[in-house]
Amino acid sequence: MENTSEDTVELHGDEEIVEVIDLNDAEQTPDDLAEELEDVEFEDAVAGADDEGWETEDEMEADVDDSELTFSGHTGSVFCVSLDPQTNSLAVTGGEDDKAYVWTVSDGEVLFECTGHKDSVTCATFSHDSKLVASGDMSGLLKVWKVDTKEEIWSFEVGDLEWLEWHPGAPVLLAGTADGNVWMWKVPGGDCKTFQGPSCQATSGKILPDGKRVVVGYEDGSVRLWDLKQGNTIHVIKGSDGHQGALTCLDINKDGSLVLTGSVDGQAKLINTNTGKVVCSFSVDSVKAKGSAAEDEESNSVESVGFCKALPLVAVAYLDGTLAVYDISTQGLRHRCQHEAGIVHLQWEEASSLVATCSLDGVVRLWDARSGAVVSEYRGHAAEILDFTLNRDASIAVTAGGDHKAKVFCLQRPDRKLTMPRSTDVELPGRPVRS
Repeated sequence: MENTSEDTVELHGDEEIVEVIDLNDAEQTPDDLAEELEDVEFEDAVAGADDEGWETEDEMEADVDDSELTFSGHTGSVFCVSLDPQTNSLAVTGGEDDKAYVWTVSDGEVLFECTGHKDSVTCATFSHDSKLVASGDMSGLLKVWKVDTKEEIWSFEVGDLEWLEWHPGAPVLLAGTADGNVWMWKVPGGDCKTFQGPSCQATSGKILPDGKRVVVGYEDGSVRLWDLKQGNTIHVIKGSDGHQGALTCLDINKDGSLVLTGSVDGQAKLINTNTGKVVCSFSVDSVKAKGSAAEDEESNSVESVGFCKALPLVAVAYLDGTLAVYDISTQGLRHRCQHEAGIVHLQWEEASSLVATCSLDGVVRLWDARSGAVVSEYRGHAAEILDFTLNRDASIAVTAGGDHKAKVFCLQRPDRKLTMPRSTDVELPGRPVRS
């Protein structure tokens, strides 16, 4: 396609010149997004192409358990957790025991087990309509299950898996692998399309809200914005403007105009998705948190990033235990919130200025980004928390830990009522036990 002068993107250094695809700015429904993908030409693909779990350096004991419920079905570290987006009543967890479980948040009852994996399950997530759940292990074996029938309906095998994500409006699954490829499938049909990267790990990826583009970060520090329908790169950010180390995380603002990326180089970069330009870079001086690998490293790795949906703020979580809150408008540091151990993950509440974090000391903390003060802490894990997620109204947090447990915490504040139903405490083999 021949571009007009308005479509030309000015790139720096050794960046390649790429084609810009005109996008329809009109807001689309999930049905519209699904129809868009009907025209995508998929390639024929054939299914088929020993990492140990993380260990806790210092054995921790949970003297206090603030959790409402403990899920004890796993026999190894629990690496990932997701909630079904429609009702937030179901959780799926994946672990070192090569298993994933779908269970109810209210009482911990196991709905079904995702069986057949050959390695640690590091990715598990529900589709946009909560009808399907996908699980993926480190070896690259992917499985999709139908929630209402509890049956496996699709499987595929790729290279070593890095990330897994559903399309926001269609039964389409995307995955990034260690060989740099990004895969896209229609499920359960299996029609396949691949996006070939720079022959290094595709470490992180997220689909933009328009459902037409995906942003992918790579081990070489580059960031690529792909057109899902055309299969080509829209923008490539690398070289002096890009990261100087592997991408670790990224997030997208609610209208898809900005991407925030984090890297082992200690930088977080704000990128305009329309122009492909880096708007600004954020970094802080390392504090060397207790127990974090940052004690022995020169750079302070960025572990998690996120956009606030209520205010023009972003949060950046560092391995040294620093949670930095930046103002997008001024591009300045607003607050620096220090943790006692390295931060693993952060998540903003949907409709407030509160941001939650989990860290290597096994604690979930809730921070007020307006004041920089900690609002509350939730303890109960006897090892590091490896992942967590908030439900839609931020009334509960579901965590995944290195102590082989998943826990449900009720995030009570004076303006909140406890709405989570309780169930009878019964201890059975392979069943969760109330805290």
